[in-house]
Amino acid sequence: VAGIETRVLDVTDAKAITALAADLPDLDGLFNCAGIVHHGSVLDLTDADWAFALDLNVTSMVRMCRAFTPGLLRRAKSEGSASKAAVIGLTKAIAADFVAQNLRCNALCPGTVDTPALQGRIASAPDPVQAEKDFIARQPMGRLATVDDMTPTIVHLLSDGSRFITGQTVLVDGGC
Repeated sequence: VAGIETRVLDVTDAKAITALAADLPDLDGLFNCAGIVHHGSVLDLTDADWAFALDLNVTSMVRMCRAFTPGLLRRAKSEGSASKAAVIGLTKAIAADFVAQNLRCNALCPGTVDTPALQGRIASAPDPVQAEKDFIARQPMGRLATVDDMTPTIVHLLSDGSRFITGQTVLVDGGC
């Protein structure tokens, strides 16, 4: 295909990633697709298997994004949150591994929740009043979520009422 160039890259090699980023012009996009799937359940997973899977599936993507995002931003692009995607993938893997043993696993994905941690971020901003306004302005419902907004969904996911729900990403984000 015209305009497409390929390179061989060991994405577990941080120095190789940095060198490639320095060698290429700013990119229009970045598609992270390296990965491995462990055979067996978490009970069969050795520490070495786990470390390698994290390094290849998540850390390599963080390194790639870190190396190439400055160029993407110069070209008005941005990347998403790999760590959140890793949590969703782990949720699906655990659900699949243990569904036959009647163990369910789901991921609750909240919007911006008014917690002590968020209040700490707001308080540490140069202008805390404006920072809080900015957080609220990004919420389609016009307010921050509360722990009480999350609780009914959590209770439902832990109850028999959700006995046929597993491996799901459940959004409680106020429409974000």
